[in-house]
Amino acid sequence: MKIRQAFVMSVNPGAEQEYEERHNPTWPELEKVLKDHGVSNYSIFLHPETRQLFGYAEIESEEQWVSIGATEICREWWKQNVEIMPSNPDHSPVSSPLREVFHLE
Repeated sequence: MKIRQAFVMSVNPGAEQEYEERHNPTWPELEKVLKDHGVSNYSIFLHPETRQLFGYAEIESEEQWVSIGATEICREWWKQNVEIMPSNPDHSPVSSPLREVFHLE
């Protein structure tokens, strides 16, 4: 059974187009890491007025999801995006998890 994971991030003012371009396409190596770590059905949506990003992914386990951040390719991706989005000291994007309150299958 897949676990539904949702979170919010944001993009810096004026960097919306750059953020989108960097994801179309995203690095094939990063896609492989995500899939190898049990991630599927992954989407990120942009709210244009607030620059808020809504992420949704289906994952196989919380442990695999968290371990993605320890991979070299993910850390490099974070470093590449530090100038276009709010980031933590380890270069990971500032992100807040969302709690599911409704689901219809």
